[in-house]
Amino acid sequence: MLQRRRRSALLLAVFAVLALFTAACGDSEKDNATDGGGGETSGKITISGSSTVEPISSAVAETFFEEAPDVDISVDGPGTGDGFELFCKGETDISDASRAIKAEEAAVCDEAGIEFVEIEIGIDGLSVLTSAENGDVECLSFEDLYALIGPESQDFEKWSDGQALATELGSDTELPDAELEVVGPGEESGTYDSFIELVFADIAEKRLEEGKITEDQVETTRPDYQASSNDSVIIEGITGSDSSLGWVGFAFAEEAGDGVKEIEVDGGDGCTAPTTETIGDGSYPISRPLFIYVNKKHAEENEVLAEFVDFYLEGLNEFVEESGYVALPDDRVSTSKTNWDDRVAGTQQG
Repeated sequence: MLQRRRRSALLLAVFAVLALFTAACGDSEKDNATDGGGGETSGKITISGSSTVEPISSAVAETFFEEAPDVDISVDGPGTGDGFELFCKGETDISDASRAIKAEEAAVCDEAGIEFVEIEIGIDGLSVLTSAENGDVECLSFEDLYALIGPESQDFEKWSDGQALATELGSDTELPDAELEVVGPGEESGTYDSFIELVFADIAEKRLEEGKITEDQVETTRPDYQASSNDSVIIEGITGSDSSLGWVGFAFAEEAGDGVKEIEVDGGDGCTAPTTETIGDGSYPISRPLFIYVNKKHAEENEVLAEFVDFYLEGLNEFVEESGYVALPDDRVSTSKTNWDDRVAGTQQG
């Protein structure tokens, strides 16, 4: 409660500053962002996208709403890909994303005449999980994960079924002779895309060159696993089998507590556990940036949307940390604020 009071006090001060700034600089003709009478903030904001980023945006929306109860803010998390689909149709104001927008998605936005501002907000790690009852697995390499979850592991029913492939790829891990129950995000999820990009990409490209997989398999996992866009469902699947294997965002894994076991991951520099420190300094090999994308035109036309993003960024690191993720270093927070203040359009990623 004390932490929440501190957050509320801090963000109340932030909101007061923003309100004064808006009053000083505002245009009386912008009736869409005011009630036209008492001058209180009102309007509507629609946010959709990543289930990973959803808790952060929800925390911002909740706190903003406490100070501006006339603002209608909706936040949901169908997945990064689904969020971009809505965003590039102009149906949402902000798209939460657990990965950078893809070139083909940006092209859809461009074709629809939608300019966006890309804002990095935090850092997440992907936690590889098994049941807390599984004492046979402590660390898995990228090669092990490819052998168990990658496109060549279809129909593998036991962990040991992936042994030959893992060994061929250079792993010296001894996989247990136990049932393999894989649970993870579906293709609509940015967590799915990030896992493939960070863990499988280099291995898959080599396997393609060797003729072991097809072009269509390069950016995929095995198709035969329990997939869900709901992280809570994934956690339930992990806890429901003593020899499960899956992955979710770090915050969801931490929230699950003792019911799951976070497996250390070796990306080539030794086994490393996901922690706030290892994710923040990049030593945990499955770390990724988190983003929000703001419709630039909507922000110009809807003053309350611009106020909301200002509010989001003023309390950014606190919102991110209280949601269980890793705060950005000061220089990256500064870059995010500059990109927003200058309304820099387009993706800055790769």
